[in-house]
Amino acid sequence: MAAAQAMEAPRMHEVEGNTIESNPRAGQSIGHGGKQYTTIKEGLAHILVPHGIPTSTDPKMSKEESQKQQVFYNPIQQFNRDLSVLAIKTFGEDSIQRKIAKHEQAKEKLERAATRKEKKAQSKTAENPELATAVACEDDLGKRKREELDDGDAQESVATKKIRLQGAAATDNVSPTNGKLATSADAVDRVDSQDWKPQFTILDALSATGLRALRYAQEMPFTTHVVANDMSNKATAAIALNIQHNKLEKKITATTGNAIAHMYSFCDKKGYDVIDLDPYGTAAPFLDAAVQAIADEGLLCVTCTDSAIFASHGYLEKTYSQYGGLPLKGEPCHEGGLRLLLHAVASSAARYGMAIEPLLSLSIDYYIRVFIRVRKSPNDVKLLASKTMIVYHCDSGCGSWTTQYLARHKSKENKDGSFQYKHSFALAPTAGQHCQHCGQKTHLAGPMYGGPLHNPGFIERILAQLQSVDRETYPTMERIEGMLHTALEEITYGETPSKQNIREKQETKELGPLIPKTDPAELDTHPFFFIPSSISKVLHCQSPPLAEIRGALRHAGYRVTMSHCKPGSIRTDASWSAIWHILLEWTRQKAPVKRFLKEGVPGYGILMKQKPAPKTTENESNGNSKKGQEDNEERKGIEASKGIEAPVTPSYLDANFEVKFDEKLGRDFDRGKYVRYQLAPRENWGPMSRAK
Repeated sequence: MAAAQAMEAPRMHEVEGNTIESNPRAGQSIGHGGKQYTTIKEGLAHILVPHGIPTSTDPKMSKEESQKQQVFYNPIQQFNRDLSVLAIKTFGEDSIQRKIAKHEQAKEKLERAATRKEKKAQSKTAENPELATAVACEDDLGKRKREELDDGDAQESVATKKIRLQGAAATDNVSPTNGKLATSADAVDRVDSQDWKPQFTILDALSATGLRALRYAQEMPFTTHVVANDMSNKATAAIALNIQHNKLEKKITATTGNAIAHMYSFCDKKGYDVIDLDPYGTAAPFLDAAVQAIADEGLLCVTCTDSAIFASHGYLEKTYSQYGGLPLKGEPCHEGGLRLLLHAVASSAARYGMAIEPLLSLSIDYYIRVFIRVRKSPNDVKLLASKTMIVYHCDSGCGSWTTQYLARHKSKENKDGSFQYKHSFALAPTAGQHCQHCGQKTHLAGPMYGGPLHNPGFIERILAQLQSVDRETYPTMERIEGMLHTALEEITYGETPSKQNIREKQETKELGPLIPKTDPAELDTHPFFFIPSSISKVLHCQSPPLAEIRGALRHAGYRVTMSHCKPGSIRTDASWSAIWHILLEWTRQKAPVKRFLKEGVPGYGILMKQKPAPKTTENESNGNSKKGQEDNEERKGIEASKGIEAPVTPSYLDANFEVKFDEKLGRDFDRGKYVRYQLAPRENWGPMSRAK
């Protein structure tokens, strides 16, 4: 605190010379309304913080100073804001391109209609000369009246003209000249207007000081309007002051009111292209209003900081009331929280015929952040039941899980060659009350979202954008790059393009601005992850190195990657039978069980399910015996005809493959060096208390 005040002392002499109208710069002192402020810069935006408030941007500052500062500026959340700017910018480029394409299509359609109508009129007037004279007089009268209206428009203010044009758009089929239906030529003139440009509007629903809104307006040149809303009059006054200081009055509007009521007021309107929800705690109360206030093909950005609810079993009744599902216990609880939030958004959107497509879903520090594309598509909504799952989780035993989808869908080809989905009930249950591996009780989690968490094309485009951004403007760029690469590998199991390949795609225009749409029926059949050190405790053995267990899984033909949620994690498409088979082989080959396991403990149940390899007979071992070789081949032929593979190692349930701990195969030498996981810079790292 003393250090922060000492930094402010030499700046006090600047107050007299700097006003709210001065060009903003970092560290300057501003005098306005009898108060003094210090300017903090983040990205390309500047916000004003009253003197006497700590202004350090160091996240390692003391808890007391941070608690006092965070009402005005929270440096911990800069990663969130930097990522949001880049993600919305990537989405915005896609949205602008799609709007331009739609505009061109509408223009061509109207031109074709005008040509057809003109030809039809010419054929009629050729047959009736008197009709041709009457039409010419009417067209001349209409032309003079339109010129008079255009002269009046020139004298209107910009705001009045905008309101008039919006009113005209609601009745754009009526001609302003004579009340008759407007001609196609008039419609073409409107669509082909030189003043037309695609709109891109953003709502910062819970804006506080307006920092996000300022950055969205400053750092995205295609943004046409941003609304910064807050329920507090003091917050709105601070937003207006920051807007004035950044000279963004034409782009940003500060509003005071309940965010839910504000969004509901847009239910029957076009809606926002982007809605950003970043509340203190859960965003669940805002979801229903948000999905109705967003435009078709819009982007919904949601942050939830209540990890004690969505990622903990202490308040499961609260989790269900907020997100409509029960939390997952154990290591993958934060991924479970992401899926609970996506389920809540998908359920709210489905009521209004809207489907969601998660573009990027991240567990960061103490909160979760999702970027979701929302589109009006009743057909895609029908797939929601078959993309919703519950989880049978052995949380008190070995930690394994089994998923159960609520419904199932199957594609069916129509006679015309198109495809449609047939929906039916799913078979149940996929697991029993007791774990098939250790015998302990299983518990239910969910329902939760069972589709993919990310869109690979969206992440690739953000990574391509990172190669041209200024590191000074985005100081968290290294961490963003590391987390995005990890998320991309997570969804593709490591089959991702390198930085060089992304650059080459960008240069050859192969990586275009349009974000590809993921298959709405796609399922994530192998969600969640495990941590070898945790499951090793079940067998009371030494934990295998990550490279060796990854190599063993790959040697067996499974795909392996890591999760962005936790370091040391393994995400794989292998079954739990295969995982336990590999771990049991680890105890047999390299790290024996350290102590005797009593009956009833989880590790004992797993050890008892291991089947020993068949003993080698004398005929099998006698290579020189012709009869022994014939008997051996005959036995193998009988087993092969029955579909039985003779294990060369002890087997576990249905897993009987050879296990080889190949450390070299388990290492990814081409993954690059990235800051994939952030360490907490100080103790008590978290959202802290609500601002008073």
